[in-house]
Amino acid sequence: MLTTLAVANYRSLRSLIVPLGRLNLITGSNGCGKSNLYRALRLLAETAQGGVIQALAREGGLSSTLWAGPEHLTPRMQRGEVPIEGGPRQEPVALKLGFAGEAFGYAIDFGFPPPPPPATAFALDPMIKREAIWAGPFLRMSNLLVDRKRALVRVRDGRNWRVLTEHLSEFESIFTQLADPERAAEVMTLRESIRGWRFYDHFRSDADAPARWSQLGTRTTVLSHDGRDLAAAWQTIIEIGDEASLHEAVQDAFPGAEVSVTISDGRFGLLFRQHGLLRSLSTAELSDGTLRYLLWIAALHTPRPPPLMVLNEPETSLHPDLLPALARLIVRASRHSQIWVVSHAQRLIAALEQTSDCISIHLEKQFGQSQIVGQRPLDEPAWHWPER
Repeated sequence: MLTTLAVANYRSLRSLIVPLGRLNLITGSNGCGKSNLYRALRLLAETAQGGVIQALAREGGLSSTLWAGPEHLTPRMQRGEVPIEGGPRQEPVALKLGFAGEAFGYAIDFGFPPPPPPATAFALDPMIKREAIWAGPFLRMSNLLVDRKRALVRVRDGRNWRVLTEHLSEFESIFTQLADPERAAEVMTLRESIRGWRFYDHFRSDADAPARWSQLGTRTTVLSHDGRDLAAAWQTIIEIGDEASLHEAVQDAFPGAEVSVTISDGRFGLLFRQHGLLRSLSTAELSDGTLRYLLWIAALHTPRPPPLMVLNEPETSLHPDLLPALARLIVRASRHSQIWVVSHAQRLIAALEQTSDCISIHLEKQFGQSQIVGQRPLDEPAWHWPER
């Protein structure tokens, strides 16, 4: 389980250190930085998939994602006594992402190539300046296990250090190049854990959504991000998951309703039967909200719970009366996975905050910076970035 998430110089996240628990709720007004925090976590996940540089490019490149405010916001600027303006840069350009968990912590530092520009057509690609893996809640030299400085990587070997390579590609993470169970077991272990994270953003429920039509089915322990394998996932839960809880979730949201799976020539579909109707409805006939809720039931009843599941605005298209049931569904899933919910639906927020182990993180923006409401410097979890 992650215990801390740290972000520096990513969009509105000038410097944010977030405490995490089993169930985490990210809230705040529009434009406060909820989406930026979500996207920062997705970037961290991309380090283990080998696509973090490409993900930054899709956001417009490193220059577009960096904090756009002044390097230092003085008290006089905050009081409005002088204009907010920049000055000579004192620190190197750096976008930093990191987390600490119950077993390992990890941090990565992106920057620009040093002048003069290298002889390449990809001179705007960010370079990975530092990466570190450590044991414990925060980085110290005594608990540092894997240390990467540009092209050089060394690993802890008892009380000494062993150099793994001096020729690492500076545009790829150690997870891509050094996930070796013998030479760097910590890298391999952490990479596989991060690869298990699941992100559900916005399930499609439009008229052409794949979930509305029968699909060729195979055993599906993990629902796809667009929900195309909904019926196969539902049948998989019936066969190897918690079938009783699956039916209870349907009853909780739609009293008297039943969901069944149809199979014809290997194509799987769902039928939804509700009290008072003379026939069952196919998924093509369901309302957007009903279809979305069935997708959330399937996603949160996965027979293969991930270490981390991130739900971005799960209330989309749902009637407010369904949100308490959705909260109960999320709380149940948090028994098996660490859950992260980004939401601005007050009924969902209120229902989740009633759970004793829910960590509610309210964001606000001051002078362009996203901050946690009520968090003072001494309230932040301990955190140290690796130095370049």
